[in-house]
Amino acid sequence: MESKPDTIKVSASHREEISATHADLHVTVKGSSVVSGDAAMKKAKEVNQLVEALSNLGVKEDAVKLQGVQIETSSGVLLKSSSAIYRLKIRCEKLDQFAEMLDVISSQKNASLERVEWKYNEDAAHESGLNVAIEKAKVKAEKVAAALGVKLLGVYDFIENTYDEEAPMMFKPQAMMRSQSAAPASEPSLDMDIQHSKTINVNVEVWYRVSAF
Repeated sequence: MESKPDTIKVSASHREEISATHADLHVTVKGSSVVSGDAAMKKAKEVNQLVEALSNLGVKEDAVKLQGVQIETSSGVLLKSSSAIYRLKIRCEKLDQFAEMLDVISSQKNASLERVEWKYNEDAAHESGLNVAIEKAKVKAEKVAAALGVKLLGVYDFIENTYDEEAPMMFKPQAMMRSQSAAPASEPSLDMDIQHSKTINVNVEVWYRVSAF
């Protein structure tokens, strides 16, 4: 069995805060009729009203996706008069429109915002953080080796660990479940974050092979 060479172990980390690049808004719309498939965007009156209102902001139709339809019936029998809950995912590509989109959703008396899913360019932040952490480890290893009177010969082992810290989102759902007449248009209708960020943490542990004392 090959014996382990002389090594020194160093650890280094880097934290980088990144802002969301876009967001997915998960919305439910209570409809007075049952329509399935993509036809719901046009034929379900309440859904179409929301799509049209968003379109007036410049939101493209393909940014609104139907994710599910739940039929509501009190008798247990599907009737022509049955209502439905439509689950939508609305992509906000331009975050400078985010507040306006929330206002549009809140103005629809049958629509409720359930949650917001923030999206980030995590790959670029991870790559950047990893490079910084590795450079920190290298500098630290060179200082340790010099203090010990040995030379760095190469890397024996390397471990990387990455995790995210995302701040909790301030969100009061009741703020998004009121009719348009609940407050004058001049008053703010939002009670939640309209910008979000999180911290990428990259940690590395490096075992360097070193020369003998």
